Amino acid sequence: MAPPLLALRDIYLTFGSTPLLTGADMAIHARERLCVVGRNGSGKSTLLKIAAGDVECDRGERFFQPGTTVRYLSQDPDFSAFKTVEDYAMSGLEAADDPHRVTMCLAALGLTGAELTANLSGGEARRAALAQVLAPEPDILLLDEPTNHLDLPAIEWLENELSSLRSAMVLISHDRRFLERLSRATLWVDRGQTRLMDKGFGAFEDWRDTLLEREELDAHKLDRKIVREEHWVTHGVSGRRKRNMKRLGNLSQLRVQRAERLKPTGGVTMTVAEGETSGKLVARVEKISKAYGDRVLVRDFSTRIARGDRLGIVGPNGAGKTTLVNLLTGQLEPDSGTVKPGANVEMLVVDQKRTALDPQASVKDTLTGGGTDVVAIGDQRKHVMAYMKDFLFLPEQAGTAVSRLSGGERARLLLAMRLRHPSNLLVLDEPTNDLDLETLDLLQEMIAEYEGTVLVVSHDRDFLDRVCTSIIAPATPAADNGVWVEFAGGYSDMIQQRGAVAALSAPGASGAGKAKSVAPAAANKASSKLSFKDKHALETLPGEIDKLNGDIEKVNRALAVPGLFESDPKRFDQLVKLLSKTQDQLAQSEERWLELEMLREEVEGS
Repeated sequence: MAPPLLALRDIYLTFGSTPLLTGADMAIHARERLCVVGRNGSGKSTLLKIAAGDVECDRGERFFQPGTTVRYLSQDPDFSAFKTVEDYAMSGLEAADDPHRVTMCLAALGLTGAELTANLSGGEARRAALAQVLAPEPDILLLDEPTNHLDLPAIEWLENELSSLRSAMVLISHDRRFLERLSRATLWVDRGQTRLMDKGFGAFEDWRDTLLEREELDAHKLDRKIVREEHWVTHGVSGRRKRNMKRLGNLSQLRVQRAERLKPTGGVTMTVAEGETSGKLVARVEKISKAYGDRVLVRDFSTRIARGDRLGIVGPNGAGKTTLVNLLTGQLEPDSGTVKPGANVEMLVVDQKRTALDPQASVKDTLTGGGTDVVAIGDQRKHVMAYMKDFLFLPEQAGTAVSRLSGGERARLLLAMRLRHPSNLLVLDEPTNDLDLETLDLLQEMIAEYEGTVLVVSHDRDFLDRVCTSIIAPATPAADNGVWVEFAGGYSDMIQQRGAVAALSAPGASGAGKAKSVAPAAANKASSKLSFKDKHALETLPGEIDKLNGDIEKVNRALAVPGLFESDPKRFDQLVKLLSKTQDQLAQSEERWLELEMLREEVEGS
């Protein structure tokens, strides 16, 4: 095998008294596609900075083939020395590079180059930084969170551009879909060390879980061995002194080995304080429109938001996502149409700008409000140190200023601060930015268990597929006519369905501006009356739902019998299939009942 273009060997780095990297390795070969994964604070970004030559390690070796060109995308690029975006992007070129590549990259990313660097938004800054590192087509690209602040069209362009380059790449990202499509190998940074898997990110989580299970088994064996040796020391028959002293020495070494074993980092305990139950109908939206000057952002949009819905809102930057959210939640008045909120709605907003965080406040004061050691979580109380631990903050970070936290730590802190307030309507604006994959998993679980309603604005396709029951998106990818449509399912379902409605929603087409939703069947029946069959179903479905819940409970009890799989695998398989079938029937019955209940409320209210 050819030598690597760049290699890090046995890297050690300590911040203060805390070891961050303790023998980490990384090798980058020509045309490598390596993703680096790990918990927030594990040292991923620091490892990339060492590879780029921006940070010196305490100990270790950095090998760099002479003549190799490297470009590093930082999470916080420095524009201070440049007036315009074009000036900044051109600074990444060398004498032999083609300047037209800068123009092409800027145009593809929606920039002209004339933008002043002092006035850039987060998304514009990320696009400018990408143009600077992509234009030279270097031998090695080191990309730290390249999809942060990008909208979906820009992310998809970036995927295609990176796929076409011959550069070796090292990628850090929280975007699962992005990593799955681009990576061919995975480097896991865990407890200061690195482990390499010669497969892309799609195989990582199963591989990681297998390693952790094996590690736990080895730890259990070590504990049992120590117990046996301690029993021998206490009760064993004394033999030759030399043999006994050697065995005592072995026991001492085993104890040291156990004491020095680094345990996996604990998980986030993510809970949300839920308010009183809202009405079945959270909002009724009728033909709302909103324009600013000649620009129509929302045109004649209608929908029904029911309790328990998980609505995802997607679209290019500037399409009007924030405007639409504000209209749906009553924070903004439409130019025409109506938004009728349901009963007893308590809304909680978690915004992507983290404006609720005071940079000068400490972690403790941010969570408690200052002057106390207790955090109020709904109607419960918890000591601030215990609550910090739930979100992976160390006790010594209690006095740390928010400004000194990493992006991932600030994201966790904002969630910890906001989720303690009671709500039954949760509005999440780009909640996945800077969160590690494990915290993302727990955020998804929290949303699944949340009994209220969720509106989420996100560019994370995998996250949308996992949590959303429907997606509200522009009727056309161009998003230039203000027509929004609701699609059943997640992001992937929306992509498949959108082509069918794009023509109907185009300007000048028959019915243009009147496309509402292809998702809720009840919306399509808005003008109809309840038939005898519908009325009968409304009366009988609750009993059927109760019976199906009882059947599921019985099957779960049967599956919980100890040793069932080993003693009667055939019976176990039958029960698993029955459980899956019954759960599908329950989901269909609940969905049918909800459609009919929404139709009944609409008919009675008309």
